[in-house]
Amino acid sequence: MSAREQYSPGPASGAQVRKEGDKWTLILVRELRHPPEKVWKALTDPASLREWAPFDADQSLGTAGSTVQLTAVGAPTLQVSETRVTRAEAPKLLEYNWGSQELRWELEAFGAGTRLTLWHNIDRRFISMGAAGWHICLDVLDHLLGGTPLGRMVAGEAMKFGWSRLNAEYAAQFGLEAPNWPPKASS
Repeated sequence: MSAREQYSPGPASGAQVRKEGDKWTLILVRELRHPPEKVWKALTDPASLREWAPFDADQSLGTAGSTVQLTAVGAPTLQVSETRVTRAEAPKLLEYNWGSQELRWELEAFGAGTRLTLWHNIDRRFISMGAAGWHICLDVLDHLLGGTPLGRMVAGEAMKFGWSRLNAEYAAQFGLEAPNWPPKASS
């Protein structure tokens, strides 16, 4: 049995929601066993992103002021976003937009590893879904950095790996009703 077949995400953890008016921000914190420079490369390098992220990038996200095309993986229709990297301070801080959403990655040296914090402005209706998706993506990232790649698990593929359970757990933690996803056929 491969590492991918054995993978099962742990319980929903390390996430919180911040509300400011109509703006909702998902905040996910993970402690990775790898130095910030190695994590930075995985967050910015297109080849690394193809191994774990929910989008492909046509060039590096590591240069402030650059414009990058991000293509959502597994979307029912082609979704390409022109992304502007607003801050890139290697290996500590990365900010860019993904469509109308803003992402901020903070990397802090933590022992021999990195405390990674993701701030993602996301529509309230999708915040538990986003938390579940990022949870799996960050697990895949950790395996990739550790030399035991699992292969990207996003969109429909994530459903096979506990995404629905995580979605429900994060919704409960955030005090929200879990979205009906995937939609159930009516009888």
